[in-house]
Amino acid sequence: MKSRDELKWQIISNGVMGIVSLAALLPFILLIVASFTDEKWALANGYSFFPGKLSTEAYSYIMNNASMIGRGYLNTVLVTLIGTAGSILFTSLFAYALAKDDLPFGRILNFLCIFTMLFSGGQVASYYIWSNVFHVRDTYMGLVLPNLMMNAFNVVLVKNYYKTSIPASLLEAAKVDGASEFGIFARIVMPLSIPINATIGLMTGLAYWNDWVNGLYYLTSRKGESFYTIQLILNRINDSIAFLQSSSNIVTGVSFPAATARMAIAVTGIIPILIVYPFLQKYFVKGITVGAVKE
Repeated sequence: MKSRDELKWQIISNGVMGIVSLAALLPFILLIVASFTDEKWALANGYSFFPGKLSTEAYSYIMNNASMIGRGYLNTVLVTLIGTAGSILFTSLFAYALAKDDLPFGRILNFLCIFTMLFSGGQVASYYIWSNVFHVRDTYMGLVLPNLMMNAFNVVLVKNYYKTSIPASLLEAAKVDGASEFGIFARIVMPLSIPINATIGLMTGLAYWNDWVNGLYYLTSRKGESFYTIQLILNRINDSIAFLQSSSNIVTGVSFPAATARMAIAVTGIIPILIVYPFLQKYFVKGITVGAVKE
């Protein structure tokens, strides 16, 4: 049985968390309701949780422009899958090496990893290297490689997870049995690292799904437009409604639901994340908790 003070604090904490959760949920509810609101009513009265007139015109526009919208989602899915898989692989390999106490120049490599969390070469230098050395402009790699493929924060999380959650004796036993470093990594470390891999995978996947900056920098020609992700399309809508109004897919004379279309595309954009997150939540919480433990 809980004491009176414990019960009181539990009620208070539950109430506070309920209010915070509701505050986080309300914008999503308003976004969904606004996407089903009639365009003229919304422009005249503003967005409301209880609109006076509903409409599916914005979603009809999306369905009627399946080629452009569909290509954007396809590109987004491809970039997210490739980028997330690559990020998990390279982050895990780097973290596995840094977790070794006998790694040659390990202190220097750890310092360089942490240093990148504090300082960067700047956007101009990064743009020059990616454009003129790696030639990623107007390619899928321009959306995958720059900025998001691997970052020091994820490396530190994974390294700490390896040190605190994978017994060193298990790795030593594998070495005694004749396993190579890559064999140990592939057959022991990676299967035991599902929680932390799900954690960094979810964070990285979300970053790739929402990214539009790379496209802004590295997709600069007509050729690059074929690689536009849904976030780039959405950003173009926000910058200029004329971008879609001038599209050849729009039938001349048909009114374009500009304001509610933004909401409808945003709703469609977050649906995959809302579907995937509940399945990864338990791994996400466990990975963050264990991987954040300091040495």
